[in-house]
Order: sequence, then structure tokens, then C-alpha cells
Amino acid sequence: MGVIIFYVLIMLLMLASMWKIYTKAGKPGWAILVPIYNIIVLLEIAGKPWWWLFLFMIPVVNFVCMIIVYVELAKSFGKGTGFAMGLLFLNVIFFPILAFGDATYVGPGGKAAE
Repeated sequence: MGVIIFYVLIMLLMLASMWKIYTKAGKPGWAILVPIYNIIVLLEIAGKPWWWLFLFMIPVVNFVCMIIVYVELAKSFGKGTGFAMGLLFLNVIFFPILAFGDATYVGPGGKAAE
């Protein structure tokens, strides 16, 4: 029973983190609750075209695309590639840092910062 409670708490933390990330980027937070649409919105935040959604359906390609999207997501909030690797491998720690920390959205792929 304790494992189930821990799992639910982790899922709620990730849900709240993604909701906050979406709202920081000027997107509706509820979009995280809608399957497929949440990926399209994440692609918009990262500055990638919507048709990349189809690449997420191809085995192995989806992993490579997710790395690219996480790198661009980190850049969109003024963070570097190291932070993106944290998003990929330690997402339970790095997504809340991105959501509730002082990071601000600077544009798709960090374009406004250039």
C-alpha cells in the first residue's frame, strides 16, 4: 500500500510540474491532461513542428526525438544541455526544478535569448 501511495504522490508531483511548465510558457495547463494534445503543446513550447508527433510513434526514433525535445525545452527556459540530460534521466527532480524554480520562458528553443 505504501508503494502505491508513493507512486501516486510522484505522479501528482509530475502532473503539477508539467502544468506549471505549460503555464510558464503561456500555454493552457489543462493541456497536460489531454493525451496526444499534450505532446503537441510540448512540441510548440520546444519550437518543433507538430508532425514530430508521428516520430514519437517509431521505436528508437522516439527516444532520439525526446532527447532533442528535452534539449530544446531546456533552452526554451534558458537552461543548457546538462539540464536537459537531467530532465531525461532524473525527471522527477529536474521537472519540478524547472517548474517551481526561477526559470522563465524565453521562447521556443531559447530564440528570444539570442
